[in-house]
Amino acid sequence: MKLPRYKRSSPVSYAFGATLTYELLKVSPNLIKRVFLRPNQKHGHDIDSIIAQLIAFNIPIIENTKAFNVLGAKDNCLIIAEFDKPAMQLEATAETPHIVLVNPSDAGNLGTIIRSAVAFGYNNLAIITPATDHFDPKVVRASMGAIFHINIELFTSFDDYLAKYENINSSQKRLLYSFMINPEAVNLADVTLNDGSFSLIFGNEASGLPQEFADKTQAVFISQTPLVDSLNLSIAAGIAMYNFRQKLQ
Repeated sequence: MKLPRYKRSSPVSYAFGATLTYELLKVSPNLIKRVFLRPNQKHGHDIDSIIAQLIAFNIPIIENTKAFNVLGAKDNCLIIAEFDKPAMQLEATAETPHIVLVNPSDAGNLGTIIRSAVAFGYNNLAIITPATDHFDPKVVRASMGAIFHINIELFTSFDDYLAKYENINSSQKRLLYSFMINPEAVNLADVTLNDGSFSLIFGNEASGLPQEFADKTQAVFISQTPLVDSLNLSIAAGIAMYNFRQKLQ
């Protein structure tokens, strides 16, 4: 069996473990090409249930240790699902918020943001490249399967994103909120919303957003003590997503 290590250019990715495999089966079983089982292992009820579903969907099951070694799975990982990377685009209807990440570089942060986005009801994520590969198994794992519940679309620039999604209709534009340090930034607590047609924009972990974003969007800051320089990207995104959801209720 020929199985190369994962690469960004590969048409497939991998979901490590029973939780991710179950989420993939629940949402998009048609994407699963095959599943690897670590041989000579005692399976719990969760994996037995997954195996029964795989058989029902006629998905190939391969007992093979080599696959786990090649893909770098930990010893406690007993199952890996290989799946086709889906082609996606964002929902463009009114009342549909977007999350926009500009050049995210950390796989753990990206996966965690995806997980938080789905938890708070955000189902559309725009990523401005260059960026870490959102189908990297590390991202898939950090999302805890939430990546199978969200639409993700890549753009080569923020202007490309705006050209496609800023206009809701002929008379309404999407409200744009960028989280950054700027003299004209407003406190997150003071932002008011009338509907869900908005985008929350976050910059790179190290460099944040360029000042040019302040000219195209409403800059927003999260109030904090001066004892720390800044919040972790995934923490800041989680705070912002939760607060904006609360403003709509």
